[in-house]
Amino acid sequence: MRKKIYSAVLGLILLASCQNSLDLYPLAEPSAEKWYSNETEIQLALNDLYRIDWWQWDEDGTNNSFLSDDGFYRQALSEIKAGTVTSQSSFSTTLWRNSYKAIARANRAISALNSSETKSKVSQAKLDVYLAEARLHRAAQYSKLVNKFGDVVYSDNVISIEDAYSKGRTNKKEVTAKIYEDFDFAIKFLPTSYAASALKRASKGVAMALKARHALYEKDYKIAADAAKACMDLNQYTLHSDYANLFLQSTKNSKEIIFSIPRSLELKVTLGPTSDKITRNSGGFAAANPTWDLFCAYLCTDGNTIDKSPLYDPRNPFKNRDPRCTATIVEFGQPHLGFIYDPNPYALQVTRISSNTKVTNNDNRANAQFASFNGLVWKKGIDDSWLLNGRLIEPEHVIIRYADVLLMYAEAKIELNEIDKSVLDAINSVRARAYKVALTDATYPSIKGNNQVELRKQLRMERRMELASEGLRYMDIVRWKLAEKVLTRPIYGMLDPIDLRTKVIDKNLWFFAGTPKIDEDGIPDFSDMEKTGLIRNLVPTTWNNRQYLWPIPTQEIQINKNMKQNEGY
Repeated sequence: MRKKIYSAVLGLILLASCQNSLDLYPLAEPSAEKWYSNETEIQLALNDLYRIDWWQWDEDGTNNSFLSDDGFYRQALSEIKAGTVTSQSSFSTTLWRNSYKAIARANRAISALNSSETKSKVSQAKLDVYLAEARLHRAAQYSKLVNKFGDVVYSDNVISIEDAYSKGRTNKKEVTAKIYEDFDFAIKFLPTSYAASALKRASKGVAMALKARHALYEKDYKIAADAAKACMDLNQYTLHSDYANLFLQSTKNSKEIIFSIPRSLELKVTLGPTSDKITRNSGGFAAANPTWDLFCAYLCTDGNTIDKSPLYDPRNPFKNRDPRCTATIVEFGQPHLGFIYDPNPYALQVTRISSNTKVTNNDNRANAQFASFNGLVWKKGIDDSWLLNGRLIEPEHVIIRYADVLLMYAEAKIELNEIDKSVLDAINSVRARAYKVALTDATYPSIKGNNQVELRKQLRMERRMELASEGLRYMDIVRWKLAEKVLTRPIYGMLDPIDLRTKVIDKNLWFFAGTPKIDEDGIPDFSDMEKTGLIRNLVPTTWNNRQYLWPIPTQEIQINKNMKQNEGY
């Protein structure tokens, strides 16, 4: 299986090396050499559509890429969280450029596959599969553009440079109809699965899952529910038995992963160096951290929020929490990357596990002022292997997995107010897996009832717990219109060590002295705690409602008189 992945990655590398400079302009026809003379060349050309550049997450937690309220980078803010997005912001211009590069390649492939020359050499049955693959990629790229920019420039043909410089934007409803056409073609002709010896390529389930995601984001709930259910009914995917293990770089080809892009240390397609998420005792920076907002979103094991549960103890805040809490965020006093992790300001020394000796605790801000400002560090997907190979790692770059499909199905049905056993089973399957028990087991806090408002709240909290640090939270708070609420609040952290020692009388409440209220959206309110002076406002965030749509890049406006800017930019 690893050889299959290497072959796929190698194909991407070869294509990347020969096509990086082919696009004169994102909307222009790429001046490629003549491909598609045989099936090998067709597959190599299609391989380029799997390049990670075309499939980046909205936020990956590196440097200052946090767009949502789940993470932050010390006291720095992304432009989204600072409310300063402009038409020259690199994250939006990069998405625009890369998506149109991928679309240009897909359109080029589709044009060639429909040519008489190619049809004379390849059977129609195989051509349909290749066309389905190209159309799926095109649909996925247009989906991302519509989600972020609204109306976008649309073309399903190879266009001239002149047209690229004059083509205006198409209403997003028209583009969405085209997106559904492409996904439906892919669903019809892509295989349900591939032979064990085949390269890892998009299948029917990928098209169904990505169609469901687009429909959910566009509030086409009937389409979303039907597409997600169709994916579920394929019986090709199952939830991985161990939530924490699923995200490790050693886990390959899990049946939960519907679509991912492989990485390979051997072929130098990697993630990293990864110092921002590695603790300081282990030689990293611990600069990219989960927020207190995310930490407080994890329910207690009785299914209640921390402000409602008698099981929550602020002196031992990880105790009695949903298991995904400690799978995502490192628990205090537990082994992590060779040391016991303990940001307690009184813990000036900590145990090195390999020698069982005490060493200076550099994960403590009393010893290292740039240790985690709120005491939290990421655990999800991180193990000792991150310290090897110069901190270059090779986890699969997951685009969509089965748990997301289950939750999308449940959300769409809830929004339609078509709540039945299948909806509760979908959510509870995800939750039961976190507790490592069967769906019908009575020992986990299953979700019950059919009240739409209550289930909507439960579903949204479930998505946050399940999908944290997977690049999906930003679009959730945008489509739920929560960005204007959660990104206008401060990012909080602990007091400086000297203040902690003098102001916090109970030494066991060093983390944060109290319990925040959790509102109807599952969002913690730290304002009362801030008034006590026992926590610190690290940096305020500022959201601007114009950012619900991103700006069209400046150069597109400058060179195309028919390109109109989004409102507010």
